[in-house]
Amino acid sequence: MENAKNETITIKKEALWKYSTFVLAAVVVIMAFILFFGNGNPTTTGQVINNPLPPVPSQPTEPSKVQASEDDDAILGNKNAKVTIIEFSDYQCPFCERFWSQTLPQIKSQYIDTGKVKFVYRDFPLESIHPMALSAAMAAECVGEQGGDTGYFKMHDKIFENQGSLSAENLKKWAKELGYNIDTCLDSGKTRAEVQKDTQDAQSAGGRGTPYFVINGVPISGAVPFDNFRQVIETELAK
Repeated sequence: MENAKNETITIKKEALWKYSTFVLAAVVVIMAFILFFGNGNPTTTGQVINNPLPPVPSQPTEPSKVQASEDDDAILGNKNAKVTIIEFSDYQCPFCERFWSQTLPQIKSQYIDTGKVKFVYRDFPLESIHPMALSAAMAAECVGEQGGDTGYFKMHDKIFENQGSLSAENLKKWAKELGYNIDTCLDSGKTRAEVQKDTQDAQSAGGRGTPYFVINGVPISGAVPFDNFRQVIETELAK
């Protein structure tokens, strides 16, 4: 009898444990259901499913604008043009050379030569990676002091055309080929302050690398395709 009684008690404890486990599991499932589906708007990857409200159409937004002045730097084109492109550039930067050789000619033929756009070149030498960039910028400024904007852009083109051969000696030689003697100007560092001011202005305008452009306040970074410039230019011309 004693053994039978003990066996009966054991069976009841096991049953009670099973029932408790079942109830606890049910509570967990119910709580999970309420947590995830109780608000009537189940979500997946952050998007509401079966949202009864129609989506609000997104409005086109203008690119954020920055402040950048022409300063007293060389200008190419009509000085009264509606659109101004300011380039902050590095004469030793390969991407700047790419813009000069591939994209600028298209901008020049379609917009600068037609009087719609003026182009302003400002210096942004990245001295830490391009050791000749500062000297090249100073050399172009030296030519600009003697030959004005026309002389400046002749030297500008000469430097980019011979980017792979940059040296102090060659900079002086190229200037002489264009009819300018910049030996004293370059050796004295006369135009260093002008170049450094351009660099500070580039950074203040948001420039972090070269080439960096500001088109009527709209910033563009890098040697992007011509179409990127065309879109901004056309937008500004239409205003």
